Order: sequence, then structure tokens, then C-alpha cells
Amino acid sequence: MADNIENSGLNPGSKNDAGEGIFSSKPISNEDAKVKAGIADFEEFDEARNRGIGSTEKLNFLKDLQLNVYIELGRTQMQIKEILELERGYVIELDKLASEPVDIYVNNKKIAEGEVVVIDKHFGIRITNLSEASTRLKGVAE
Repeated sequence: MADNIENSGLNPGSKNDAGEGIFSSKPISNEDAKVKAGIADFEEFDEARNRGIGSTEKLNFLKDLQLNVYIELGRTQMQIKEILELERGYVIELDKLASEPVDIYVNNKKIAEGEVVVIDKHFGIRITNLSEASTRLKGVAE
């Protein structure tokens, strides 16, 4: 079988009828066809430094990532008929009381609760309660 491969003209040292290598325009010798391999040189990897969910290096890598943040004041259910009848001045009643905290979401994951405040004619949220750090990070960047 080895004779068939060598005679097929597919090995790198094969020459065509003109005496040239089949993959180039100039003749090659059997010495040129040999491949030299060396040891790969890789950068040192510090396994201990990259362990743990709270690794500072991993978080620093993500600090400039932009995420969607939204505040949920409350929820309600409406029929399509009611939605089509909405007009300016219509009040929609929500399921939360005014004294209850609002929910703060990052990428559809609840991370905190807070209260609505007004700052120079703009709404803001004062955070009153944070979720646990492990649950806050879990699923936020998905």
C-alpha cells in the first residue's frame, strides 16, 4: 500500500515529468521535503490567579460592558380592547402600592430594590436593598 501512495504523486517529494516539484515551479529534494518540528513556546499560565467567581481580573475585563437597566414600578394586565381605547390622560392602575419598593433589573435579572426620588425635575431611584452578590452576577451578562 505504501508503494501505491508513493507512486500516486501525492507526496511532497514527488516530481512531475519535467523534474519539478508538484507544488512549486522549482525542483525540490527529499531533504527539503522533511518537516522539522520544535517545542512550542507558551506564556506561563498562573492557575491560582484566575480561580473563583469574584476574581478581580475577570470583573475588570467586564467593567466597560454596557447593560440594559430598567426599573419596574408595577404590573397590570389589560385586554387588547382596553389598550386600544387608551388616550391621553388615561391612568393605568398598577399592582404595587406607592409605599412599596420598585424593582431594579439589569438584563432582565432583578438585582435590587429601591424607592423613587425626584432630583432637579428628573426621576431617580435610591437603592434600598441589594440582592446577594452571587445571585446578582449570575445571569446578568447573558
